[in-house]
Amino acid sequence: MTFSPELEKKLAKLIASYPPGKEKSALVPMLMFTQDEVGCITPELVQEVAKRLNIPPVQVDEVVSYYSMLHRKPMGKYHIQICTNISCLLWDADKLFEHACQKLGLGHKQVSADGQFSLEEVECIGACSWAPAIQVNYDFHHHVTPEKFDQIIDSLKKVQ
Repeated sequence: MTFSPELEKKLAKLIASYPPGKEKSALVPMLMFTQDEVGCITPELVQEVAKRLNIPPVQVDEVVSYYSMLHRKPMGKYHIQICTNISCLLWDADKLFEHACQKLGLGHKQVSADGQFSLEEVECIGACSWAPAIQVNYDFHHHVTPEKFDQIIDSLKKVQ
């Protein structure tokens, strides 16, 4: 499997940043970088990453299965994760998720027909002090109300 020259350079630098014998520490960032280019973690991608890090493919699969930010199927151009863990839940994140489902016409881990949006309910995004929190791709949004959510989505629709 080949990647863009930019990604190849980024992966080489990443792997080289670890001491000999510790290259497998690059696994999570490597998966995130490659997922961003390919669109999701495919079986072919698992094999390629395993080969480059000299680890068994099952170890790559275990990591992919563990982390919610890694996906085996393509997500939308704008992947929206809404935290519904206890801190966010205390600030009505469950109602925010319901609102998001209605606004986008999507359920958990669904992708819009045009491929622009995907929605996911997640356990924690590490923003408990700013609940309720959401993440759109790599951008965090804090103290999100249904009104603020609508503004975020409407601004993303204008970018399309």
